Amino acid sequence: MTHIVKRSFRYNISGSWYKGNVHIHSKDSDGGKSFEELAEMYANAGYNFLFRTDHWVCSNALQENDTYPVLWLDGVEIDGIDFTGGRYHVVCLGFLKGLPREEGFEACLQTARQQGALLILAHPHWSENSLEDALRWAFDGVEIYNHTCHWLNGKGDGLVHWGAMLKKNPMTLAFSVDDVHLRLENIGWNGGWIMVNAARCSRKEILHAIRCGNYYSTCGPDFHAIEFDGQDLHIKTSPIRFARLVGPGCLGRRVGTFNGPELTQFSISVPKDWVYTYVEIEDNAGNRAWTNGIFI
Repeated sequence: MTHIVKRSFRYNISGSWYKGNVHIHSKDSDGGKSFEELAEMYANAGYNFLFRTDHWVCSNALQENDTYPVLWLDGVEIDGIDFTGGRYHVVCLGFLKGLPREEGFEACLQTARQQGALLILAHPHWSENSLEDALRWAFDGVEIYNHTCHWLNGKGDGLVHWGAMLKKNPMTLAFSVDDVHLRLENIGWNGGWIMVNAARCSRKEILHAIRCGNYYSTCGPDFHAIEFDGQDLHIKTSPIRFARLVGPGCLGRRVGTFNGPELTQFSISVPKDWVYTYVEIEDNAGNRAWTNGIFI
C-alpha cells in the first residue's frame, strides 16, 4: 500500500524577491571591512539585506541610525565542542544578548534557542561534522553551500547533511552563504546567497519569511515562480540546463538535456509518498540553486 504523506505547499510568491546573506563577518570580529564598507559593496551587487553574524558578538542594528544602503539584521555566530567531542559553528539569526563564550557552547546554544533565534549549522563539511552531529541539536537549518569554505579547501558543501536532517525533520531549512571575511588571505564574497519572497524589505518581514522557508538558496540561477497545482510543480527560472526533483534516498526526477535548448520553465509531477522533496536547478556554468523542502 502506498503511504500518502499529509502536506501543504510551502511557497507564497505573491511578494517581491529580495537578495540577502545570512553569514557575514565585519571588523567587530575577524572580518576585514566595517559595516559601512560591507553595506556599500553588497548594495552595489544588488543585495537588499545582510545579517551581522560576527563571532561571539551579539549585534544591535536597531540602535543605529538606519542610513545604510542595505537593511542590516541581527545575529551572531557561536562555536565550540559539545559533550560528544563534536566541533560546531552555529549561526544564530535574531536579536540576542547574554552569550558569553566562557559559559560554553551548549549553554549558549540553549540560551539562543530560548531567546527565539533561528539556529543554522554552519559549514558542516569544513567542521568535519558527522551526520550524527548534524542531527543532535535539532537545528532549524544548515548551510548547504559556504562560499568561503569552498574557496579555502573545497569543503563548502552541506547537501549530505541536509539530506540526513530532512529525513528526520522535513522542515529543515537550507542556506547558501558567503561567510565573508574580506581579509587579504580570504577575499571571496558574493558567491552564495538567498532570495527571500516577502511583502516588503523590513526586519520583521524578512525574518518571518526566512523562518517560514519562503526563499531559495543560490550560487547564480534564479527561480522566478514556484507553484503547485496539487499534483505538478510549475516552475519558471533564469536560463538553466537541468532541473532535478530531489527525493529521499536515491529517488529523484529530472528535466533538461546536455545538448538541447536551455530551460526557462518546466513542470514536474511530485510523488505523494515522498517524505520530503526539493528542487535543484543548474545552469550552463554548473552553478546551482535550491528550493527549500517544497512541502510543510
